[in-house]
Amino acid sequence: MNTNDIRSIIEAGKARLGVEFGSTRIKAVLIDDAGNPIAQGAHDWENRLENNIWTYDLKDVWSGLQDCYAKMAEDARAQYGAEITRLGAIGFSAMMHGYIVFNAAGDQLVPFRTWRNTITGEAAAALTERLNFNIPQRWSIAHLYQAILNGEAHVPQISFMTTLAGYVHWMLTGEKVLGVGEASGMFPIDSNTNDYDAAMVESFDALIADKGYSWKLLDILPRVLVAGDKAGVLTAEGAKLLDVSGRLQPGAPLCPPEGDAGTGMVATNSVALRTGNVSAGTSVFAMIVLEKAMKKVHPEIDMVTTPSGKPVAMVHCNNCTSDLNAWVKLFGEFAEAMDIKADANQLFGTLYRKALDADADVGGLLAYNYFSGEHVTGFEEGRPLFARTPDSRFTLANFMRTHLYAALASLKIGMNILLDEEGVKVDQILGHGGLFKTKGVGQQIMAAAMNVPVAVMETAGEGGAWGIALLAGYMADRSEGDTLEGYLADRIFAGKLGQSVAPKAEDVASFNAFIERFTAGLPIERAAVECIRI
Repeated sequence: MNTNDIRSIIEAGKARLGVEFGSTRIKAVLIDDAGNPIAQGAHDWENRLENNIWTYDLKDVWSGLQDCYAKMAEDARAQYGAEITRLGAIGFSAMMHGYIVFNAAGDQLVPFRTWRNTITGEAAAALTERLNFNIPQRWSIAHLYQAILNGEAHVPQISFMTTLAGYVHWMLTGEKVLGVGEASGMFPIDSNTNDYDAAMVESFDALIADKGYSWKLLDILPRVLVAGDKAGVLTAEGAKLLDVSGRLQPGAPLCPPEGDAGTGMVATNSVALRTGNVSAGTSVFAMIVLEKAMKKVHPEIDMVTTPSGKPVAMVHCNNCTSDLNAWVKLFGEFAEAMDIKADANQLFGTLYRKALDADADVGGLLAYNYFSGEHVTGFEEGRPLFARTPDSRFTLANFMRTHLYAALASLKIGMNILLDEEGVKVDQILGHGGLFKTKGVGQQIMAAAMNVPVAVMETAGEGGAWGIALLAGYMADRSEGDTLEGYLADRIFAGKLGQSVAPKAEDVASFNAFIERFTAGLPIERAAVECIRI
């Protein structure tokens, strides 16, 4: 498609927009009606630890979104000379889980409690036992019940509880809805009805009946929709919130807001049975679409759904590349001090590729990447640390590979339960996220960790913003009987198999040896948490 064709699509209002609020970046991707990215914009942001709570100010949501949209619009203008005044469809996605609550007047009651918080252990354990269903600490229902157990004054005032994606969608359309995949991170979903599990809702309401609140659970939860459903239209107020220039007209249809897990599945064409994907960035999670129910409840394994409602086993870890990125930044400061010019891509590429030269036992080095707590290994707080013995082989290659291993170690522990204990079958895992930007390296390390072939498509670098744009396109194009799996396989990913890397036996053995050292050394991390106070 040439420049004139793309300009015509944009000016005719046929382009689709996807926006995802990630942990460190808000990204907008504009696609054509065939799903190809044609323009993009991004805005960097960071969570803050305030009063021991990981949070984002909702004001930053809007300033970040507006900057991100403006950069995307400028990219379209610069490339094609096209002004965006109308859009064919829009979708919003964000980090899953967390806790955002409002009163009847629409006032936010407490600061946004993100997925990164590990402050709901008591509630999560109690709900898991009562519902006989794993309720992770980061799920919205765990945050709500913990607030109830804490006797927090705001709870009786709650009129609406949602996620970040649901909040943005609500503000732009007036609709209090969620996609089923995102909703499955708030409260358990019944995949037969694609709605909140009715028996579990009844059980929760009975659990808190003695509190005398004016609301019941379904009164405050968003309505659940599935991929392909229409979820409202961009209002006049919403258009002004999104595009401060005032050029964007209201009326564009929006697809159900989804979480980063669901958009990751879409962006890697991993929504069919026995497919899986792993997203590796600030956090890391692996998702496998199940053929059958698991044998038992595992606190390390979350049960969520695809955007169309199929059950998915998910291993989610709060920590992945933050510590690794911090070390790369340190090397960058050293390069700058030496008056050596190296951009971020050069730094990451050089250091990641160096890791491939490491010794099989990575020199006996050990690292923990825990910026925050990690439920898979039972930590409510984290302390990044690096340890070695006096006779360790302390080389750059061993150092870098140790930190790449550490970034995936907790995921490996959780996946062992899924693959070994539950016998879940997966044919191939597709990877996406920052860990895979340096070609071949993160992919090879991930294949060693999972002991499964790992593919990375060129389009996977577009990430969740592209995934939610595709969901918007599916909604816009869907005919009766069309499935999401068919739409992705036949229209978006046809012929795009990606580059697959099979696990090497020596790499698998190396990673397994590291995991033994990592597991045995967890008391070191525990001592760091207890002795180094924030």
